[in-house]
Amino acid sequence: MTTRIEKDSMGELTVPADALYGAQTQRAVNNFPISGIRMPRTFIQALGLIKASCATVNRDLGLLDAKIAAAIIEAAQKVATGLYDLHFPIDVFQTGSATSSNMNANEVIATLASKILGAPVHPNDHVNLGQSSNDVIPTAIHVSASLSLTNHLLPSLNNLHNSLLKKSEATQAIAKTGRTHLMDAMPVTMGQEISGWARQIELGIKRISHTLPHIHSLALGGTAVGTGINAHPEFGVQVAHCLSEMTHIPFTTSPNYFESLSSQDTAVELSGQCRVIAVSLMKIANDLRWMNSGPLAGFAEISLPSLQPGSSIMPGKVNPVIPEAVAMVAAQVIGNDTAITIAGQSGNFQLNVMLPLVAYNLLQSCEILGNASKLLATQAIDRFIVNQAAIEERLSKNPILITALNAIIGYEKGAAIAKKAYAEQRALIDVAQEMTDIPLADLKRILDPHALTKGGIHS
Repeated sequence: MTTRIEKDSMGELTVPADALYGAQTQRAVNNFPISGIRMPRTFIQALGLIKASCATVNRDLGLLDAKIAAAIIEAAQKVATGLYDLHFPIDVFQTGSATSSNMNANEVIATLASKILGAPVHPNDHVNLGQSSNDVIPTAIHVSASLSLTNHLLPSLNNLHNSLLKKSEATQAIAKTGRTHLMDAMPVTMGQEISGWARQIELGIKRISHTLPHIHSLALGGTAVGTGINAHPEFGVQVAHCLSEMTHIPFTTSPNYFESLSSQDTAVELSGQCRVIAVSLMKIANDLRWMNSGPLAGFAEISLPSLQPGSSIMPGKVNPVIPEAVAMVAAQVIGNDTAITIAGQSGNFQLNVMLPLVAYNLLQSCEILGNASKLLATQAIDRFIVNQAAIEERLSKNPILITALNAIIGYEKGAAIAKKAYAEQRALIDVAQEMTDIPLADLKRILDPHALTKGGIHS
């Protein structure tokens, strides 16, 4: 590999000749050969947008030459588009402030801006003017999370919610055996059952929406320790405004930089909301797996689409692969939340020192939750077929329907009828007719499964 010599305040070292970054990035590459996992695309996008906004504001405040600013803005915007992601090689597991990632952005943008301008642009004195890694990286976490939520996760969840509402409406008239403890219980309609899933997702959307104003609040302007040293007093406010214009997201400046630098409570909050959504998706995925189980020895209430062969040894076997993938995503997000929770506790005095871990896990959670929600809607909810004959056969033999007669015949008599119906595998109504003097017409009316499903949803 062809190399060149770069130097920083610590001395000289070799850098790949075609690398846009410089010495500080290379030191981080050398120091942290840990996972091979790089910072996420959305995080690099956020860094590019932040650096472009900072150059714009520094120019407007008269702190940065207009030509240098223009070159930085152009270079930073190119970084934001993803053109130069290969020049961001630093491992997630790096210095806890992510100073290395901030300097990576500064060096790449400075190199590109120097080429655009035809004159040197300095990574610290120009690109990083009025900034510190200690406020840039927390800001990048919030900006990248905001982008991911606005452009990916929330649209995916809304799509899933709409799919669930449509499926609930389409199956509202299908009465089925309810289940508690995985045992037969009083009937519900499939539409009612799915409406519960829809409400879970609706509440997940509301929880994230409640967190949005907090994640839109930015640390930029606090610089090193929260006092704003070396930054113009209006810098943070104006950068937030500039970012809002670029992204159409209502960013604001933090009312307290000391909180924004020293803690990651908002990231922990958002991760917690993602964890709740993961729990909801796990419940929905597992219900789908049970309802699809069979086709002969399981519930077989629905048939999920056949997407791929399910076994390398059993011909014809088809598995519920989408719900299984969604369940694994849910497990990963729950694990990410644990890591973020621990990272959130790592604020020591004026700075949290697990920022790269927070960024990576939070953005991964948003990304995979969005992807899983989209697949669950389009490849499972929208496409499953109801096996109504199987549902009706089991419902007619459900001994728990006798509960509807409790007020007339009492619990003990009802238990005897239920046990006899189950033991003889007969329709409950036939056994009830034999063991009581209730007219058949009344039994049909009282034990009608559809009549027993009324209620449960309140507007």
